Amino acid sequence: MNFPLYIAKRYIRSNSKNNAINIINRIASMGIIVGAMALFVVLSVFSGLKVFSLSFTNDIDPDLKISSTLGKSFLISPIQESQIKKIDGLASYTKIIEERVLFTFDGKQEVTYLKGVDSNFSKVNAIEKKLFNGQWLKPDTYQVVVGYGIAQKFSMGLLDFNHQLEVLVPKPGKGAIENPEQAFNKTDIIPVGIYAISEDLDSKYVFADLGLAQELLEYKSNQVSGIEIKEKAGADESVIIDQLQTIFNNTITVKNRAQLNESLYKMLNTENIAVYLIFTLVIVVALFNLIGALIMMILDKKGNLKTLFNLGTEIKDLRKIFLLQGTLLSVFGGIIGLVLGIIIVLLQQHFQLVMITPTLAYPVVFSLENVLIVMETIVTLGFIASLIASSRVSKKLLD
Repeated sequence: MNFPLYIAKRYIRSNSKNNAINIINRIASMGIIVGAMALFVVLSVFSGLKVFSLSFTNDIDPDLKISSTLGKSFLISPIQESQIKKIDGLASYTKIIEERVLFTFDGKQEVTYLKGVDSNFSKVNAIEKKLFNGQWLKPDTYQVVVGYGIAQKFSMGLLDFNHQLEVLVPKPGKGAIENPEQAFNKTDIIPVGIYAISEDLDSKYVFADLGLAQELLEYKSNQVSGIEIKEKAGADESVIIDQLQTIFNNTITVKNRAQLNESLYKMLNTENIAVYLIFTLVIVVALFNLIGALIMMILDKKGNLKTLFNLGTEIKDLRKIFLLQGTLLSVFGGIIGLVLGIIIVLLQQHFQLVMITPTLAYPVVFSLENVLIVMETIVTLGFIASLIASSRVSKKLLD
């Protein structure tokens, strides 16, 4: 049997004759338990906030988006469309046109994106679920769906035929403009729906039919500025991207959802790392109690250690006793803290105990990854603390 492990377990189960040492041991154990619980709860909260923040962009961003590397638009042939449909793992795709244009309404102006979409757009994006009022636009019409932010800026309602929403798009070409009125392609459009996602996105897009956008920009019928793709569950994204590059002869750029929102993902990941480091520092401070408890235990058991040394036990094995004791305390404390943290997270998920607003619960996500991160952190730091404390056992101390 492993002799140091046997002694370490005996020391964990038994109380010292010195009541002060017992109190110090309990404080050290509580520090580990509370630290593990707090770290897990905070990581779960930030995982929930990350999912909550990304849920806004997920409603309007596709799994993959194709754009041209050679200009603002590109041509897509019927052969290329048939090849795209045959890609394994691709659920659906939609052709789009995005361009910054000028909108005017009742003397007010706003420059934002006109996004022309075809009939497949609702199969790729869940934008229809975010309609605040009205309905989604019909194909081959002059209908548009605007964001809640734009509707507020214009003080605009739906199907208002007394006040027309007008879109103005600069005509393509070069040279000086003699008559400013002839410099734009313009038409009246009819708002039939208002979507509401987030403050930023509600002022970003005005959705229109793809044919209308092509007409205003003087594009050809097969000319688009992008293609948005929805993947099947479990699809291999890298294989899909390689096949798309082959179809378009490497003249396109393909970005996934994370790359489309690179700055947002970086910000959320940086916040997560910062919070983890802060709470890890709190655990490090708590583990100073463990170091103190082990040193007090070494001094309390000095007589027993001297007896074991005289019986032939090596110094390294005596040190191993307290190394294992501290590590086991960290493991048990980490497990208890994780169990408490998991209970808190699951209670928040199911019963919504803490609310941000009367209708919105504080988002938390239970993740096995967070469990492993907390356990690895506690055990690693506990091992280092135990190693520092156990190094106090020396032949000089026993003499």
